[in-house]
Amino acid sequence: MRVLAPRAAVPRLSRRALLGGASVVGLGALTGCGDRTYAPTAAVDGRKESRLNVYSWGDYDDPANVRRFQDREGVTVQMDAFASNEEMIAKLGTARGTSGYDIVVPTGSYVQQMIANGMLAKLDHDKIPNLAHLEDSVRGRSWDPHDEYVVAKTIGTTGYVYDTRRITRPMTSWADFIAAAQAEARGATSVLDDPWEVCAIHLAANGQDLNTTDPDILAAAREFLVNDLAPCIRNFSSDPSQNIVQRDFALMQAYNGDARLGIEEGDYEHWEFVYPAPTANLWMDTWAIAAGCQHPDNAHAWIDFMLDPAVAYRDVEYIGYPTGLRGQRELAESRDLSHAGLVFPPDDVMARLTPGLVTESQSTLVDILNEVKAVAGA
Repeated sequence: MRVLAPRAAVPRLSRRALLGGASVVGLGALTGCGDRTYAPTAAVDGRKESRLNVYSWGDYDDPANVRRFQDREGVTVQMDAFASNEEMIAKLGTARGTSGYDIVVPTGSYVQQMIANGMLAKLDHDKIPNLAHLEDSVRGRSWDPHDEYVVAKTIGTTGYVYDTRRITRPMTSWADFIAAAQAEARGATSVLDDPWEVCAIHLAANGQDLNTTDPDILAAAREFLVNDLAPCIRNFSSDPSQNIVQRDFALMQAYNGDARLGIEEGDYEHWEFVYPAPTANLWMDTWAIAAGCQHPDNAHAWIDFMLDPAVAYRDVEYIGYPTGLRGQRELAESRDLSHAGLVFPPDDVMARLTPGLVTESQSTLVDILNEVKAVAGA
């Protein structure tokens, strides 16, 4: 059985944690752009350029894939890393189309605002024939409904993992999560250190829009989370893997790939991961071409290369999250990838997920999380 090396999860763990704490800054960076527009993409003259500049999350692509692209295209790829969407957006905004970057990798929830502020260039689908390999579930997302600007790179979702030795009843929903947190797992519950994700627990359990900006709905969420759930919470963490290994908790909100890592390193037969009903976050990191891109031929060739099924599967093995291509789940199962069901959410789960958005209520969500932490003693 093939098991991913623990290091494969490190980029996801660190970057998801950063997203939670910095999201207000990111919203400010976008809304502060006003009506700016940026330099148009450099004209395509038919010549192959000799360079490609990629701005992505650290250690987020299999180095072997990068080398193969360089060898195939005869170009030099410069990989620069950012630690948060906010850092990437700030650099693009300051440069105003002269950042020098060709490829950027924004998270879907930031894409709509980046498009509105002219930070991304339109894609030429004729230059990306491997788009045909994408699953329907990753197309036409709310942030780019016509797939004009971005292409799925990596996808994941949020759920929870629980210790079946301490919680013996079936668990299927966010309502079950809340009930267990207030009973068997009281004082042994961990939630993500992320304002959107924590508020989503209550919103989902009550059938509300996870991206709501309704002040009355958010006020009700605040009251419940602060007064009823916070006293049950022991920890706020975006890295549950060590807690699973050490059995410090009975119930943990977690990203699917990170939960898989902890389950594999711990007593996996005693832990169960739930894709909770009725919905949860669908986060997606995307390939995009920066406005002002100076190497558009290579940028399109890069995206097309990364959508090749063999190339994409190497990234699945490297980072431990799906890439949104058809047939990847079946390939993983045929190669005996361990706990493939935690890498690839089932189709019925994908169909009911909600893409998280950065809205004008982000600061309210942050305030709620801070109050929850204060009551929980974090």
